[in-house]
Amino acid sequence: MKIFSEDRIRHIRAVSLLYVGVLLLVLPNPAFAYIGPGAGLGAIAVTIAVILGVLFLVVGLVWFPLKRMIKGRKKGVNDNNELDPTQ
Repeated sequence: MKIFSEDRIRHIRAVSLLYVGVLLLVLPNPAFAYIGPGAGLGAIAVTIAVILGVLFLVVGLVWFPLKRMIKGRKKGVNDNNELDPTQ
């Protein structure tokens, strides 16, 4: 008497292996290592510097050109409008 088909058994086996693999990756292993206060603070400083560098890169490559394009588009609309009383 078959309860599950062969495809269903393969699927259950693959999902089970995936769960076991993820569980083994998530469980912590002791490192038996010591990081001194200077190296620890240096690692934190480097991490913060990399995050800020990526943030500034995004701002420089995306935000400023986009802002310049929007400002140029607004200026172009006002230059073509001769009935604007503020000019």
